[in-house]
Amino acid sequence: MSEPLMPYVYDYSIVDEAEKVMMAKLLPPQLVIDSRMLYFGWVPADPDAVRRLLPRELRPQPNCQVFMNQYEVDRDEQTSHLGAYTLTYVGVDVRGLDVSEVVPARWWTHYWTSNPEMGEYAAKTGAPTRPEGHTVLELKNDVLVATTFDKGRAIIRTTATVGPEGDDYVRSHLRYITKVGSSVYSGRYPAIGRCARDLKFTKLEFLDNSHDVYALRPKDPLEVVWGFYFTKAAFCYPGGFEPLTSDELGSALAEVK
Repeated sequence: MSEPLMPYVYDYSIVDEAEKVMMAKLLPPQLVIDSRMLYFGWVPADPDAVRRLLPRELRPQPNCQVFMNQYEVDRDEQTSHLGAYTLTYVGVDVRGLDVSEVVPARWWTHYWTSNPEMGEYAAKTGAPTRPEGHTVLELKNDVLVATTFDKGRAIIRTTATVGPEGDDYVRSHLRYITKVGSSVYSGRYPAIGRCARDLKFTKLEFLDNSHDVYALRPKDPLEVVWGFYFTKAAFCYPGGFEPLTSDELGSALAEVK
């Protein structure tokens, strides 16, 4: 009579050791899930200041609209190997390199992460990373406050009212343009986010007029042109990452004229 089959018990310690090796290398792409994310765009108070933040190869949208993403990844288990972190990035929507009719390409001007390894990883793709930054999202009684800190100093605070988690999802590829040395690169980031209902932005404060990010402050009254609060957002970082050719950049500039 044959012996009964015993259930197989997987030794997760082997996986943990392998993960430690992978974390040390941070091989691309990295997968992030279930991040809490406030992502939106607005019309700036000083369009000329916004234009000066772009390299000569790029042009802003006609209204010089600016974007910002403030988000938190709460646990190591929500990432492939990055570990938990928070991030705020800000920048300018650009013309001629659109992902689709409703999603323009974007240029980062500022980038604060709480995770040094994440910062080093992003810097290799041309992100303008800054050390000693962190972001806090606090939701209480349907009021969401997202605050970005640079070296312990609060520099941006967003206030919005949000409803419960809804059944709507946003699915997209996002395209961020960067420079590494003298070369211009395109990074495509696939993303899926589950949206909260009834989002309304009530205040966007740039808290330090001596900080260089103050150039991107909003006009008064605040004019938000698009926005989402994702209760759960997933994305790859980076997705496709490739150099932009001179022909592609030339075509983009030609479309603007």
